[in-house]
Amino acid sequence: MSTCTTLSRELTEPLAATAATATTWLLIEQAGPWGAKALTESHLDAELGRTLDAACAGTGVRIALIRRPGRHADRLPAAGHEVIVAHTAPGRSWVRRAAVADAAELLGLDFAALGGGEHGGFGTDHPDGPIALVCTNGRRDRCCALLGRPLAAELAAAGGEVWEVTHLGGHRFSPTMLVLPYGYAYGRLTGTAAKEVLAATAAGHMVPEWSRGRSYWGRPGQAAEQAVRLLTGETSADGLTVGHTTGPVEVRHSDGRRWLVEVAERASEPARPESCGKAPGTPSRMDVLSIREL
Repeated sequence: MSTCTTLSRELTEPLAATAATATTWLLIEQAGPWGAKALTESHLDAELGRTLDAACAGTGVRIALIRRPGRHADRLPAAGHEVIVAHTAPGRSWVRRAAVADAAELLGLDFAALGGGEHGGFGTDHPDGPIALVCTNGRRDRCCALLGRPLAAELAAAGGEVWEVTHLGGHRFSPTMLVLPYGYAYGRLTGTAAKEVLAATAAGHMVPEWSRGRSYWGRPGQAAEQAVRLLTGETSADGLTVGHTTGPVEVRHSDGRRWLVEVAERASEPARPESCGKAPGTPSRMDVLSIREL
């Protein structure tokens, strides 16, 4: 039986504009096994997980659990949690981190402010260097475990900061990776490709070839930005910003150039499962119809 990733490749499903949308990421270390709904099916207190998830709703903050790559025995977790908060706005991105004894301390955060790019003094600045987050939650989709865990292990062995993460969306694009501080998501990565992405990120760039989009933008904005990058060859992570998305999407270059990009949302045909074990469906895709320089 074909996996969701195999079918997606065979159907040449585009990666562009498939990144999960979040202005800010709240990442909580939680060792041990994860269930399909990790916030309530892990060693994190289930009620706390529900409360944190509800607190983030509508704020632009997306919450996920992280853990170090490797084996994850079902034993009592170590005390304390590493917490990473990252805002991904172009030109205004930041990463803050802290260690908390109890994840319930995070309920005191101002989630609306975090979503708007104000950290309120939480934690300390992350030193220079990309953070790689590789989706590995096999309880949610087996492709994430089969393809994501080996990638996370390879990247960890090569050095740098690498975490496994519970969910980035788009199982059928596994292995998937989100890279901070810019918040670009990538899919269908090999070890070589992932290392290229991390090297580019360290230099202030992104790699269009495997990009699923910058999570800061909604899907029309992700599609428009990617289209302009392919048109111009621009790879500077903060070289482009997205303006209005009502009607044609405006994309602006840091040098003053502007484009209007017409994007249409359409159903993908033929039907295919969005994840392994799920009934076939027609997930939406963002098609670029035209690009006009202003």
